[in-house]
Amino acid sequence: MKRLTLLALLCWPLAAFSQQAQPLTVEKIMRDPKWIGTSPDNISWGIDGKTIYFNWNPDKAPADSLYSIQLSQRKPVKTVPASRTQIQALQSGEYNQARTRLAYTWQGDVWLRDLESGKDTRITQTSELETGAEFGFHDSRILYRRERNIYSWDLTTGATEQLTDFVMGAKPAKRSESVSDQEQHLKNQQQELFEVLRERKAKSDAATAYNNHLPKPRALRPLYLDDRSLNDARMSPDGRFVVYRVFREGMARGAEIPTFVTDNGYTGSVRTNAKVGSPQSRYESFVYDREKDTSFAIRTLQIPGIYDKPDYVKDYPRRDTGKTARPVIINGPYWSEKGTRAIVNIRAQDNKDRWIMLLDPATGTLTPLDRQRDEAWVAGPGINWGSLGWINEQTCWFQSEATGYSHLYTYNVATGKKTALTSGKFEVQDAQLSRDKNHFYITTNEVHPGEKQFYKLAVAGGKPERITTMGGAHTVSISPDEKWIAYRYSNSNHPWELYIQENKAGAKPEQVTNLAMSPEFRAYPWREANVITFTARDKADVYARLYTPETSKKNGAAVVFVHGAGYLQNAHKWWSQYYREYMFHNLLTDLGYTVLDIDYRGSAGYGRDVRTGIYRHMGGKDLSDQVDGAKYLVQQHGIDPKRIGIYGGSYGGFITLMALFTEQDAFAAGAALRSVTDWAHYNHGYTSNILNEPYTDSIAFRRSSPIYFAEGLKGKLLMCHGMVDTNVHFQDIVRLTQRLIELGKDGWELAVYPVEDHGFTEPASWTDEYKRILKLFENELQRH
Repeated sequence: MKRLTLLALLCWPLAAFSQQAQPLTVEKIMRDPKWIGTSPDNISWGIDGKTIYFNWNPDKAPADSLYSIQLSQRKPVKTVPASRTQIQALQSGEYNQARTRLAYTWQGDVWLRDLESGKDTRITQTSELETGAEFGFHDSRILYRRERNIYSWDLTTGATEQLTDFVMGAKPAKRSESVSDQEQHLKNQQQELFEVLRERKAKSDAATAYNNHLPKPRALRPLYLDDRSLNDARMSPDGRFVVYRVFREGMARGAEIPTFVTDNGYTGSVRTNAKVGSPQSRYESFVYDREKDTSFAIRTLQIPGIYDKPDYVKDYPRRDTGKTARPVIINGPYWSEKGTRAIVNIRAQDNKDRWIMLLDPATGTLTPLDRQRDEAWVAGPGINWGSLGWINEQTCWFQSEATGYSHLYTYNVATGKKTALTSGKFEVQDAQLSRDKNHFYITTNEVHPGEKQFYKLAVAGGKPERITTMGGAHTVSISPDEKWIAYRYSNSNHPWELYIQENKAGAKPEQVTNLAMSPEFRAYPWREANVITFTARDKADVYARLYTPETSKKNGAAVVFVHGAGYLQNAHKWWSQYYREYMFHNLLTDLGYTVLDIDYRGSAGYGRDVRTGIYRHMGGKDLSDQVDGAKYLVQQHGIDPKRIGIYGGSYGGFITLMALFTEQDAFAAGAALRSVTDWAHYNHGYTSNILNEPYTDSIAFRRSSPIYFAEGLKGKLLMCHGMVDTNVHFQDIVRLTQRLIELGKDGWELAVYPVEDHGFTEPASWTDEYKRILKLFENELQRH
């Protein structure tokens, strides 16, 4: 096989070739779609419970199409384009409690489907956009949103009622009715002198007296937003309370990204996110009591620990330590089925706390049920938003990382008893309560950190019943009657396919798609990388994928790959989202390299301690894991310590820079792709979790940013960056380039891609990038 042949495959998703065929050129691969496989995606069930929908592209069209499979036939069929929008609208609709009716919005209007007859009733037909159709008032009305307000439609009478009146701006000041003595004198004089004015006043007074005796329609209380915007509004099941959240937008300055290759020949620009530490939006939550016609704020100062300061402030003893309440975001409420109780999920905006609390909507009082405090940052599967609810009127459920791993808990609000339903050194990565509320369906990695298996678990706890069995990962969608499951399944060297299975232990899975790998792609013997562990310097077990060449081809050199995103998992047993890198690693292994792909500290899938292992020091344990991985290759696989390269994109590019700047003896060469070079220039949502803010924790930012260590560059460095990168801005690499120039450094080069964003889309760009990476390793890691 020629080297360029496999390299060319990297330019197309799942592109492939036959070993018996003539060598393919880059141009042929890019122009001929027959080399591409296709996997199903976005699997969901139709409301009839007999149809499975999924996105698929077996025709190799420019975009995916919506396909369906009937349980009775098991044959994929492309849906009719005209029906797709309604299919998708129905799937996002809301059922009543008896699941006999479905409320949904379609083409901007509200609809009701009777599931027994299949009849659709159109509720609105306006030029305005209506959204968020759901049942309310104990299923007697359909609620929906128009502009910023909530409306209802009565299922019995067909009457439409506006339920809220959110008003932009401040409440108008009351007009003063008082007049001066002089003005009153003139008014009395006019009445005394002119009969026509006296007659008009008499008629006006009579009309006012008559109107005052007429019954007055109830006016909606205007809910003035002042200089804030409405963010969310939810109504209690009985229709009495509206809990709403408003925000005052922070005046953050977004970045302007210039675009040079444009349609009109002029330089353009794209506006994107602001940098970490920019002023953030501030949120407040209120309750509108429709019965008493009152509105009041939910009092957050009552939250336990609201004044707590993070531990890192001890590193800055001269700063003001005054008592300040931390800003929070209240999400919810989540009501019990009968509407007798509500819980809210509250997050501190400094990322250190998550509270589950009972809300008394009549008073705005909050009662704590669970507090998760983390001096790094609160996160983990199912913990941020939404994975919580009610089993009955007394018992709620949620996920927590209290033990260091995300597990499932129940809490009895009457007795105050908290019960762990799962436990152990694994994560519950997804949880869903069954319709009858007798058990949960959960996905965990208990079998192995690199597998995702599906289970059924009683709400009382006990041993979960395992439903899926194949080694790898299953992403499961449950049928409406919960008798069947449809799922995407893959293993490490076979992309995702669609399977159907009865929702019970021991049931046989049936594969219903088979085009994820084209015949040409199958012809190449793709390696199933071994998932191994090695011991880091602090005695932690680190998981990695290992690619080893045949003994006869082994060249004594190695490449370490660093995945992106930080909080992401790649040393697993399912098909990697880094499929281009997977193919590139096969190419490198063909050439005799040993390749190690590490789930370093900060990666997903291994619990809290691994996730937060990079807190306040990116380029600390996450980098030392790469160095320890290199030592493992030397000690266990006979790799020459002077012939090890490293590469990666985004976070992987950042680690590559830190490696070549601060661990010069561990790596001879590195390719840093779309790299963060200074964390003070990255976005707030991601960076503030890990490093806090540049002006509050400058120590963390300085020791974590490669730009401060550029003087340490010793090996050969390739940098590649898209010029229209709206994630890691091109400015990042330009600033580092200027730093390298001023330091007089040699042995580096920068390749720019004028039309590319963070994730490349053009095959030519992928081709160029991988050719440069391969050339770097071939030149620097082979014996001379």
